[in-house]
Amino acid sequence: MSHPLPLTGERTLPGVRGEEYWFARHEAAYAWLVDALADRLSGAAVVEAGSGEGYGAAMLRSAGAATVLALEYDDASARHAHTTYGSVRTVRANLAMLPVATASVDLLVTLQVVEHLWDLRGFLRACFRSVRPGGALVVTTPNRPVFSPGLGRGEKPTNPFHVEELDAGQLHDLLVDAGFVDVVVHGLQHGPRITAWEAEHGVGIVAAQVAAVLDSGHVPDGLEAFVATVTAADFEVGGHDGAQDLVAVAVRP
Repeated sequence: MSHPLPLTGERTLPGVRGEEYWFARHEAAYAWLVDALADRLSGAAVVEAGSGEGYGAAMLRSAGAATVLALEYDDASARHAHTTYGSVRTVRANLAMLPVATASVDLLVTLQVVEHLWDLRGFLRACFRSVRPGGALVVTTPNRPVFSPGLGRGEKPTNPFHVEELDAGQLHDLLVDAGFVDVVVHGLQHGPRITAWEAEHGVGIVAAQVAAVLDSGHVPDGLEAFVATVTAADFEVGGHDGAQDLVAVAVRP
């Protein structure tokens, strides 16, 4: 199965063979947000900063947001989202200059984005400015100790699209420094089906996929078949220790 947008390695896309694990991992964060923050989402003015292909912004709109403004820098992605997800207003924008009015947003969402930003602190301050008092910011990002084992704080990631990867303490402190309160950092974890597969094969599913591509350029049939069955239901949000991704919720006082 193909997709009108090309796979660049920077973002995942729905409906692409071989991307099922990565897409489900992203989709699971949106699904959790829709469930856990249902009260905040209902009737809300929502901004998604770094909306990619647009499927997540559409999920937020369908879940009850009054409006969703999706901001995306990549021109092809923004055009695709504009024509594909008509319930969402998609605007091409540079997050270095967040084009959102002060105190105008009930919920600002930025998922799998902050690791790409050169001026993360400036971006988080702009998020704080944009959110109304009592409103919330939701951030997800790869959990550095799990995503890049051995990579220290401040060290350049091997992923060429990442500027800096964070641990839970760093993400918490960055949000507090930006002015947010009631900061809680959760973790997106593998659920029972994936952990059982990893235990049976003695290797993490991410490491197995990466190793297969690096070694032969081809994912073995057994691994490919399992990856094809992975859905958002194969992930769960709980504590951040050992989590694949960090999921932070912060409130503007």
